[in-house]
Amino acid sequence: MGDIMSKFDKKTMILGIETSCDETAAAVVENGTKIRSNVVASQIQSHKRFGGVVPEVASRHHVEQFTLVCEKALEDAKATWSDLDAIAVTQGPGLVGALLIGVNGAKALSLAHGLPLVPVHHITGHIYANRLAGNMQFPLIALIVSGGHTELIYMKEHGSYEIIGATRDDAAGEAFDKVARTLDLPYPGGPEIDRLAKAGEPNIKLPRAWLEPDSYDFSFSGLKSAVINTVHNAKQRGKTVDKADLAASFQESVVDVLVTKTMNAAKAYHVRQVLVAGGVAANQGLRSSMAKACEEADMPLSIPPFSLCTDNAAMIAAAGTIGFLKGTSADMALNGKPGLNIEEF
Repeated sequence: MGDIMSKFDKKTMILGIETSCDETAAAVVENGTKIRSNVVASQIQSHKRFGGVVPEVASRHHVEQFTLVCEKALEDAKATWSDLDAIAVTQGPGLVGALLIGVNGAKALSLAHGLPLVPVHHITGHIYANRLAGNMQFPLIALIVSGGHTELIYMKEHGSYEIIGATRDDAAGEAFDKVARTLDLPYPGGPEIDRLAKAGEPNIKLPRAWLEPDSYDFSFSGLKSAVINTVHNAKQRGKTVDKADLAASFQESVVDVLVTKTMNAAKAYHVRQVLVAGGVAANQGLRSSMAKACEEADMPLSIPPFSLCTDNAAMIAAAGTIGFLKGTSADMALNGKPGLNIEEF
């Protein structure tokens, strides 16, 4: 399957806007592959004291930062509004208040500058972060691993998404954060688990939820509960559990299931490439295990650089470029959709 860009004799310059959770971000991407600018205003310090994202606080920060990040994105890209072909914005899923700031801000900019408005599904943004790092070879399997999502998506071509596996309870990133809190690690917990796991040994037996034979679905609730019970049982006996060993054991269990199910799906669907995307794609244990599995299977692997794994607007602009070239657009009735389904989208 050829790249969709070859079907269009037109260069593009897209402004991407992302406000689905706790990052206010704007970026300018050229031709869907070249980052001209990528500005992210992080809110980690604001939410750190609460141990997680507070939706109302996130929305207020988006209001404060929206205009600033958009202006900085254009400045860093050395571009003007007249250089842009369209504005791409995350429509969902995400926190409803946060999404509304980005969508309404994008609508205002679209109206003011006479630019087409392209809605983007947040998960497609994570997928297309890979296009900023290299080519996408179809058909492919994309493993999405983040705080709110754990999904296996089959793509036969650009803009085609079929969910073949999803989480039945906790997403992988959610499990990482909850286990981190159990171990009294600082927020955000995922990177802390990854760091601690490097110093430990995976010598604590923890469950792996394989579910039904040939199922590509995921379940991490039982694993999370097993970690919590391990800590509580040790306390009741007046003992302590080595945090590094428990982190290593937990991470190995998560990674084992993610990698095994992804490779099984890649084989069953006869794909040409495996993609990994989302915040948990920055996890060193997952990256190294997936690389090893793909090398053994002689399967091309794409994982974005660390800076493009977490929420950013360059990935929204990259996904928006595909939408723009396929003729996707929205009018001033566009609204944020916190539960937006990728297949319906």
